[in-house]
Amino acid sequence: MAIPVIDFSKLNGEERTKTLAQIATCCEEWGFFQLVNHGIPVELLEKVKRVSSECFKKEREENFNKSTALKLLDDVEKNKSNGSKVENVDWEDVFLLTDYNEWPSDIPQFRDIMKEYRSELKNLAKQVMEVMDENLGLPKGFINKAFNNGEEGSKNAFFGTKVSHYPPCPHPEMVNGLRAHTDAGGVILLFQDDQVDGLQILKDGEWIDVQPIQNAIVINTGDQIEVLSNGKYKSVWHRVMAKENGTRRSIASFYNPSLKATIAPAPQLISENKDEKNNQVEFDYPAFVFGDYMNVYTEQKFLPKEPRFQAVRAM
Repeated sequence: MAIPVIDFSKLNGEERTKTLAQIATCCEEWGFFQLVNHGIPVELLEKVKRVSSECFKKEREENFNKSTALKLLDDVEKNKSNGSKVENVDWEDVFLLTDYNEWPSDIPQFRDIMKEYRSELKNLAKQVMEVMDENLGLPKGFINKAFNNGEEGSKNAFFGTKVSHYPPCPHPEMVNGLRAHTDAGGVILLFQDDQVDGLQILKDGEWIDVQPIQNAIVINTGDQIEVLSNGKYKSVWHRVMAKENGTRRSIASFYNPSLKATIAPAPQLISENKDEKNNQVEFDYPAFVFGDYMNVYTEQKFLPKEPRFQAVRAM
């Protein structure tokens, strides 16, 4: 079983209706899909590969080799028994790029290349959200407006880029690359390694590899899309497996709501099921402020998502 692959360019041609339907199926049944012919220049993607790999080698790898993950794995290996595993830590080097934090400065062109890349990914995220709007029968720009605290434009929504590397692991059976979780936010756009695999999603009770495809962008829906769609689109459990050979590159960009944004099921998608006792309409998901949700998520990221929704419902 393979993750669906969508030719995004066909939205602009005679196969638009068919392509919209394919994306709708991906969102409803998979929560993950891969975009090819997405409009981001291949030359830019090649530059992103280069500078991110240089950054890890020159600025990150030495510190990773002194990391808690490596120390804990060494301790478990020395005292191992059958089934021993490192808990509560990931075999991952990661840092975040936003418009406001400090970026690596010793890699030539890193800032310019990643700034251009982030601009391209942000535009792609908006296009993907507009496709979701159309498929869900919502007004154009509905999701983006919700993420921007009810305002037009994109000045309030959060857009971050997580640059990760998963170095070779001497005992991959003893540690997680990245523990299983769903993503807290909105639309996630991943530029993953096209040589070293490791990303998996949970589909019908089975862990399935997200197959590496050169220069594809992997899209997945986060918890906030699940809420806005009133459960029609689901956020999906996914994880990264540690690997014995090769360093896996993973560059994930997140288009998330503003921390002040109120997120709730779109009115057009609410079925009016009334509580007989108080004659009030009951929604499948609560309305909440995204910042409150993130406070809960920070503590419960690797736990089931349903209690997170219950926790913010009670706030």
